[in-house]
Amino acid sequence: MDPAGPHQAGSPSPLTSRLVADRAMAWAGPGTLGPAHAIPAVARDALPMLEVDVDIDGRHRLSWARPARVLGFAGRTRARPRRAHGRDRGRRAVRASAPSSPSEEEDHVDLAVTQEQAELRRTVRDFLDKTSPETEVRRLMETADGYDPDTWRRLAGELGVAGLTLPEEHGGAGYGFVELGIVLEEAGRSLLCAPLLSTVVLAASTLLALDDEQARADYLPGIAAGTTIATLALTEAAGRWDGPDAVTTTAARGAHGWTVTGTKAHVLDGHLAALLLVAARTDAGTSVFAVDGDAPGVHRQPRATLDQTRRQADLTFTAAPARLLGDEGAAWPALARVLDLAAVAVATEQVGGAARVLDMAVGYAKSRVQFGRPIGSFQAVKHKLANIHLDVETARSAARYGLWAAAGSPPDLPLAASLAKACCGDAYVTAATENIQVHGGIGFTWEHPAHLYLKRAHSSRQLFGNAADHRQRLARQVLAEQPE
Repeated sequence: MDPAGPHQAGSPSPLTSRLVADRAMAWAGPGTLGPAHAIPAVARDALPMLEVDVDIDGRHRLSWARPARVLGFAGRTRARPRRAHGRDRGRRAVRASAPSSPSEEEDHVDLAVTQEQAELRRTVRDFLDKTSPETEVRRLMETADGYDPDTWRRLAGELGVAGLTLPEEHGGAGYGFVELGIVLEEAGRSLLCAPLLSTVVLAASTLLALDDEQARADYLPGIAAGTTIATLALTEAAGRWDGPDAVTTTAARGAHGWTVTGTKAHVLDGHLAALLLVAARTDAGTSVFAVDGDAPGVHRQPRATLDQTRRQADLTFTAAPARLLGDEGAAWPALARVLDLAAVAVATEQVGGAARVLDMAVGYAKSRVQFGRPIGSFQAVKHKLANIHLDVETARSAARYGLWAAAGSPPDLPLAASLAKACCGDAYVTAATENIQVHGGIGFTWEHPAHLYLKRAHSSRQLFGNAADHRQRLARQVLAEQPE
């Protein structure tokens, strides 16, 4: 039973709204929302507690508990029953349990990890430990494409990662965003250089969100098999992503069909994607068009970025032939959902990276000896590591709430996505920065991997809106829900 009382189905719970509202006020800072806006305080006894227990060097521990104010959930819910059947395509596929999703009777969140989800994590981690070690990441950073086709083929084909969330009728496994989140977290941990985010999250989610069954039948099987690399071209030179008025690329219908004209910036894997899903404006409004990456009128320009492990490109379309997907002028609601899913996906990646740098920092603090004792035994280092640990665990909770909302709670998704993106982005940057401080001089060198994670942290924090953008968005959503 919700401690805040009953509410209408299909809307965020009052407890969720108040938890998020409280955090939004704290994040926004004094004066941001103005004195006229009063958000109800959250009852402290209704808050879940986050327990922290850190082993620093085998002899020294720090333990405490504090209210997990960042969490937008409380309690548990029944998981959706597993499918009674599955499609076996005769390959070494990753099989995961059905995603946790809200039931019609209850709206609480079950974040318990099932045995099969734990096995999925072990399988993916073992694979990435072998195929994406630091040496391979550095090698791929220097290549033109920025990824290894054979690794991507095995990840998509043998493990079935590319089709994990796709319907079975289109070659997928039919599972949900919770399971995909496990893969994304492990990818962030290993700095995987592959078109995972662009193809599996952006492009596939766009095709699923649009009302075009023929397009899904044409494009999703190739994505599921790992033979089609696709991406979404939405952002333009202004770098905006937050509304249909940010789209200035145009599409026109002529005697031979649709053509697209305009420029897109910061397109993930745009330098190599065979399928480009382009947001463009028509007389009816924002629409999405499928453009062949090698079509006449398409020019690709790789963009130099801080993070060399994730490639971006600028795309210029000059009357490029295109195919309209879904209804003309009706694409923005689908794109808005895709952006929320992308924010949750990046947040989950950030949790994996933050957890990895925490492991690096703790490992170094245990092994580095100064003044006859491990540096992890010094009070200042203990506090630094404990604070990183708290940030990482808080971020993990926020990301898992986002995954739960993405898997089956559309009313909660916009709130959960902004909450996760803001929280996880800050946590990753803080963890990566403090990791360098713990390592001292060696952490600043090119040979040490710490800087690779710091660059990924800063780069991913800007994708699909930075922390400040999402805090403002979060505050607007919460204030809109408050009674007059």
